[in-house]
Amino acid sequence: MHQIDWAALRRDFPILNQDVHGRPLVYLDSAASAQRPLQVLDAITHYYEHDHANVHRGIHELSNRATAAYEAARTRTAQFLNAASADEIVFTRGTTESINLVASAWGGRHVKRGDVILLTELEHHANLLPWQMLAQRTGATLRYVPVLGDSGLLDLAQLDSLLTPEVKVFAFTHISNTMATINPVAELCRRAREVGATTLVDAAQSAGHHPLDVREIGCDFLVFSSHKILGPTGLGVLYGRAEKLDETPPWQTGGEMIVSVDWHQASFKPAPHRFEAGTPHIAGAVGLHAALDYLDNVGRQAIFEHDQALARHAYERLRELGGVRLLGPTDGNRAGLVSFLLDDAHAHDVVTMADVKFGLALRGGHHCNQPLHRKLGVRSSARASFYFYNTREEVDLLIDAVAEIQKFFCRGL
Repeated sequence: MHQIDWAALRRDFPILNQDVHGRPLVYLDSAASAQRPLQVLDAITHYYEHDHANVHRGIHELSNRATAAYEAARTRTAQFLNAASADEIVFTRGTTESINLVASAWGGRHVKRGDVILLTELEHHANLLPWQMLAQRTGATLRYVPVLGDSGLLDLAQLDSLLTPEVKVFAFTHISNTMATINPVAELCRRAREVGATTLVDAAQSAGHHPLDVREIGCDFLVFSSHKILGPTGLGVLYGRAEKLDETPPWQTGGEMIVSVDWHQASFKPAPHRFEAGTPHIAGAVGLHAALDYLDNVGRQAIFEHDQALARHAYERLRELGGVRLLGPTDGNRAGLVSFLLDDAHAHDVVTMADVKFGLALRGGHHCNQPLHRKLGVRSSARASFYFYNTREEVDLLIDAVAEIQKFFCRGL
């Protein structure tokens, strides 16, 4: 890590070099959406200036270039995840659509009344609602691995009683977007295989921060979004083991995903193209390719350690303030974010004041974790999330701002 010039990398992000409300921007909201480096912006601009055309269906030069760039992004994504083949990579509109595809298409064919869908209490709504709706449609039962209070750790002692042969699918997050918990995904997948359950890993919060190897993890499906890992919005990735994709029917239908159509029936392409109806987000794939190259040039393990160090520093300094309730693991083994509540101020007030008076971009609310917040007995929390373009000095500015906010609300003004 000491050989990486983090300050030089930060200069690749022009958006960070601005003032908001008369203060230098301190962007601590990367868990919601990361920023883009010049290399990604330049790749997208080059595509639109030189290569844009529709993919696959054309035979002219621009279409050939666009197709080559789009499929190169698929191959690069497979390498990023250590997938066995590029055909195991499906491009979607985001993590949410990827999970909906699996729940609706794979789940619609394979989940039935009497089956169990196992989730955890840490799940983002995107990895809860699609399964909730599948259970309602099929008559399957939902179960949840509980969370051990503010620690954010899963109560894995209950896994034997929950992960039974009736479980058809076990879907769980790799890193919690509220608690910063890092779940033992390889172990959870191994346990699921022992009872014949299919697994889906939500890697939205880990893909750009943590090394990922789908073969080492042993998952059946894994999903993430481009915009959280330096890439464009509107593009997501669904990894599916070849056998699982082969047993999944089409979800959306239309152009591009067919082999033959007549007035009464159609035949469909094999995976992954069977799941990519219509014109795809070609520029998004080009930008994602550039983002993956950028991340691997920096090194995902180094990024993970950098983010963890900032989160530990933030956690310890917030704890020193007093009057702060901190969520997530206490032992330092947490991902690069910190969620907290102040005794005397609502999270929305904290985030608003941090923005207007200090130029800090935080997140306030339930973070699409309403059931989890209710279990913890709170309506919302404030969240600071870090990436490799953040600095220790910015964390200290966060602490100074929180201290000032505490003083303001303690005065009752």
